[in-house]
Amino acid sequence: METLDRQLINALKNDGRAPFRRIASQLGVSDQVVARRYQRLCGSAGLRVRGRADGRRLGQAEWLIRLQCVPSASRGVAQALAQRDDTHWVRLASGGTEVICHVQARSTSERDALLLDRLPATRRVTAISAHQVLRRFRGGPVTWQVPMAAVPGPERADADGPAARQGAEPVELDSGDLALLGALARDGRASHALLAAELDRHESTVRRRIGQLRADGVLYFDVDFDEAAVGYADNAVLWISVAPSELDAVGRALARLPDVPFAAATTGQCNLVATMLSADHDGLYEGIAHRVGSLPGIHDIQTAPVIRTVKRVGEIGRALQ
Repeated sequence: METLDRQLINALKNDGRAPFRRIASQLGVSDQVVARRYQRLCGSAGLRVRGRADGRRLGQAEWLIRLQCVPSASRGVAQALAQRDDTHWVRLASGGTEVICHVQARSTSERDALLLDRLPATRRVTAISAHQVLRRFRGGPVTWQVPMAAVPGPERADADGPAARQGAEPVELDSGDLALLGALARDGRASHALLAAELDRHESTVRRRIGQLRADGVLYFDVDFDEAAVGYADNAVLWISVAPSELDAVGRALARLPDVPFAAATTGQCNLVATMLSADHDGLYEGIAHRVGSLPGIHDIQTAPVIRTVKRVGEIGRALQ
């Protein structure tokens, strides 16, 4: 992938709804070049901009679910989880014997129904562990920038950004807000006019409400694309056990690594979970042995190599399977 493509992805990560004109000005190219590159990336790398709600601002909890399955059942379990609208990042790992997914529990009853009723009833699931996300150091609103190999481009990577909102009163949404979030989840770059027509609302109302939801920290825009397009053919989920006194320092250190797009403190014996990207197996070894393994306070690292990403941020798509 060319440098300009990486810069375009990072510009969209900074502001998923930024007009092509503004991005072109930042990158020093024409609007037409940006539009062509964007369309090409949509086809070749599955690039999509999607609006997402930060569950923490809505009083919702995020969980990481780890399922051990018999190999013949893991794909079916992963596909079933991917079909749910409260899941994202559904992955097959550990040679196909493990399914890992994120669940945004909208209510206690929905969480309990999934964890206590539906999943245990699946006979080919041999073990389940659920880990509540306590603090996100990287991922979601705390955007990960595609490494530029020392080439300057639009940057905004502050691991402390959303922390100030933690503990704030949850924001209540009405039916109009939920419909707007649903439309933006399908296409985060849909124009105000198209959104207004779809939702039967005034264009000025849509524009104002998007601005308010972003200002409240409820709405952010995620950039969905296949990391293999930027040279990351391999990735793994690291389940890390860290001394409690070092948890915050290790989490922040992981968030500064260019090949770690997600890191979060969780409940459970492994109290820190991270995703590490690499070009190949040697790169994964170097990352675990030297960049992560050398951090003080780490007692243990369990590595689950991802063999397939069944669902990413949005719906299951051809380019993302």
